[in-house]
Amino acid sequence: MTDHILRGDRSTSCDELFKALSDGTRRALLEYLVREGEQSVHALTAISGVSQPMVSRHLGKLKRASLVTARRAGRETYYSARAKGLAPVVQWMAVYGALWSQRFTALEELDAY
Repeated sequence: MTDHILRGDRSTSCDELFKALSDGTRRALLEYLVREGEQSVHALTAISGVSQPMVSRHLGKLKRASLVTARRAGRETYYSARAKGLAPVVQWMAVYGALWSQRFTALEELDAY
């Protein structure tokens, strides 16, 4: 797995996740859904400070990245956070966390001399 990542062969899902998380409004919407649970587009628009079409666009990107799920109820759409959607990024970070931890340890050992 490490060789795959070090060659720069990131998966499409990881790329989509980073793109989705690169926007502050999308991160704020996702964080709100994690904290507060399922919310309607109307409720998310009220707390977001951006227009309903922009909220829907942001939610669409989060949905394509598998970070949220949508449920229709009548004329309203409700969104929920999907924590498992972060798994590819967590795995990617774990590999690099271990790599940098080893390098920092080696650097500290050099400093001890």
